[in-house]
Amino acid sequence: MIIMGIDPGSRKTGYGLVTKQGNRIIHVDNGAIFTKASADFPQRLEQIYTGLAAVIAEYRPDAVAVENVFLAKNAMSALKLGQARGAAIVAAVNMGLPVFEYTAMQVKLAVVGSGRAEKVQVQHMIKALLNLPEVAQEDASDALAVAICHAHSAGMNTLLKAPPLLPPARRRTGGR
Repeated sequence: MIIMGIDPGSRKTGYGLVTKQGNRIIHVDNGAIFTKASADFPQRLEQIYTGLAAVIAEYRPDAVAVENVFLAKNAMSALKLGQARGAAIVAAVNMGLPVFEYTAMQVKLAVVGSGRAEKVQVQHMIKALLNLPEVAQEDASDALAVAICHAHSAGMNTLLKAPPLLPPARRRTGGR
């Protein structure tokens, strides 16, 4: 199972790919899509979309996990970040992939064991967990963390979506 994690941003969108083999999580690739600061915003969204679509086409992941936005410096930043997330989600959905969303707290908890971990702690844990030769670039490291979070959560997501194991109890009607 190949999982692609995405850390959306309007200037830099990080991506990371891992594969889950039994209980092991193995690094496949990571990087970032850098948009041109001189480009107008719709063109930057197009760069995010086409860049992620190319990565998806190359690696053919089974699922995509995206970090959910919960904090931004100001309203305009939040809107732009939300639009970048939208471009990332559409790139995945257009390729027929399921998309899962995780908050930063969920990601930190899955990777470090604390939902309040600092970015540096997450980066070093990613390096250790994936046996990387060096700490990945910040956005790519965050994307790898999202992918690892999904790898740990994928089994639970499947259970939550599965039909109940036992049929619902029958209702008694009448005076019996």
